[in-house]
Order: sequence, then structure tokens, then C-alpha cells
Amino acid sequence: MDAAQLATARTRRLRRAAVAGAGALALVAGLSACGKADPYYSGSAKTVTLPVASWAGSEANVAVAKQLLEKKLGYRVKTTQMDEPVMFDALNSGKADAIMEDWRGVPKKEKKYVQQKKTVNYGGELGVTGHIGWFVPTYYVKKHPEARTWKGLSKLKNDFRTPESGNKGQLLEGSPSYSTYDKEIIKNLGLPYKTVYAGSEAAQIKEMQKNYAAHKPFITYWWTPQWLNSKLDLTEVKLPKRTKGCDAVQSKVDCAYPYTPLAKFFNAKFEKRNTDAVKFLKKFHWSTKQQTKVVEWMTIDKMDTDEAAAKWVEENKGIWQKWMPKKK
Repeated sequence: MDAAQLATARTRRLRRAAVAGAGALALVAGLSACGKADPYYSGSAKTVTLPVASWAGSEANVAVAKQLLEKKLGYRVKTTQMDEPVMFDALNSGKADAIMEDWRGVPKKEKKYVQQKKTVNYGGELGVTGHIGWFVPTYYVKKHPEARTWKGLSKLKNDFRTPESGNKGQLLEGSPSYSTYDKEIIKNLGLPYKTVYAGSEAAQIKEMQKNYAAHKPFITYWWTPQWLNSKLDLTEVKLPKRTKGCDAVQSKVDCAYPYTPLAKFFNAKFEKRNTDAVKFLKKFHWSTKQQTKVVEWMTIDKMDTDEAAAKWVEENKGIWQKWMPKKK
């Protein structure tokens, strides 16, 4: 996907994640058929391939990295949208170089490629801490304070029923490709709820905004950081406290989601080359506030993705200059 395509990606996210995932898989398969002389790079060593996940924070990371790699370090950056599991497959095969934002949502693939095959390396923290949970609008909690905890949800199910959820309450989800334990949590806690997928982050946001504007009750899988949190007043539902190993086996998960320092991962051969691109990406470390600013420009202010990234680079030289490799 070139820069123009990435800039318009947000407007296309209503397509089902399954379609996006299939397209990404096809891309990886197609790439693996070329460049046989060098199984790692299909182009020159001055090309860096960065996958983009289907949420705005990931897009912001890659957009800023792309600006600096191309404008300051002389690289050509290729970007393509991929689901989280496909990203790890692409890193393993060498058809992608670095994941800029991973929520540690595919531990089996991480173990397989990082610990066992050693084709992928942990690349350090991004600097942003992510958290997933169940959220309800605060205006609803003020009328029904029992909604603050999972124990109060059972008797409130009728307020959250939809045609899609039948006689159960609806837990609104985003993309089916996102790593969640919600079905397992619902089952293991004995809650009369059903997960219903909007299809994408954009579709989920649209549904949340519609319900919020109408002052309707809704409960949704959601996360922080997220630009919409500055627009909607939401309250997190307290799920059971985390205990050691409570989410080790997916079918038995019955606890809250963790707070996760978001991570970077590199293709092992790409990292071993220790180029300026590698040195830069290892040092790429920004705060939730800094990432959110770029995302707000992209989403609330409707700026072109590359334009938003360029604006941030122009206004924050003191931050990104520390990421630059030292001149010899």
C-alpha cells in the first residue's frame, strides 16, 4: 500500500476484517514468490517494510516512523495493512521488518517465532501503555450504579438487548480479528450476554457515537488510549481482579484485562544488520499523549495521515532527534 492508499485507509475500514486478513495473507504469499536471490529483501537494503494494524494508533506510529525514515535517513518505506496474527507471520517470513505496536495478543505466535524459531526478536517498548476493558456510558452508570461492576450486569441485560443479541444483552465488539477473551469471560462468569461484532474500529465507533448521541444504554469492548475517549464520557466495568495465570488458558479466562506496555518486534535478520533504520526504530519511543495528538489530528481534525505525521515531526524536533542514530 503506497502513501496515498494509507492516507485513505480510515475511510475503508468498514470492510470485514476477514477480507482484510485474506488480502494481507495474499500479499504475504505473493511477496514470498519474488526476490529469490535474496530471501530476506525483495528490494534494496534501503527499503523498510512496516505493517499497519487496523486501528488509528498503529497508523500514527507507522506514519511518523515513515516520515523520519524517508525524510531524515534516506530510506524508502513500504506499508501494508495487516491483522495482528498476520503481522507475526510476515515478520517470520521476512516480508515485513518491524511491528511498531503490538498488544501481546497472540502469545502462541510470539512464543513460536521469538522463543522457538528465533526468527523474530523483541524490539523494546513503544512507550504507550494499553488497556482493554468493558465500558458503558457514564450517563447510564449515574442512573444504574450497579453497572460499575460485572456482578450488576445480569439484572440489567434487558437494557442492552438488541435484535442481534436476542434475549441476551449485547456486548459490542469491533473487528473479529482483535484479540479478546470476551466470549470466555461471559461464559465463565455466567453472564447473560452475547458478543456482537461491528466489523471494524470505524464501524464500532460509529455505533458508539450513535447510541451516545441518543443517550441510549450500551456496553462495549473498548480500550485506552483511544482518541474517542476525549469525546465520550465512559466508565469501565470492573471485572474480577486479575490473579496469576488467570488468562493463561483462554477457555478459562474469568478476570480483567491487564495493563500492557505496547511492544515492538523485529524480523531477526533485519535487526542483525544493525542499520540506521534498525537503530532508529529501536529508539522510537513516545508517550500516550504524543501518539494521541497525531491520532486526533487524523481523526477529529480529518488531516491526511502523512500531513499529521509531518506536522508532529515539525513541532517535536527535540523528541525525535533523540531517536536518530549517532553519526560516525
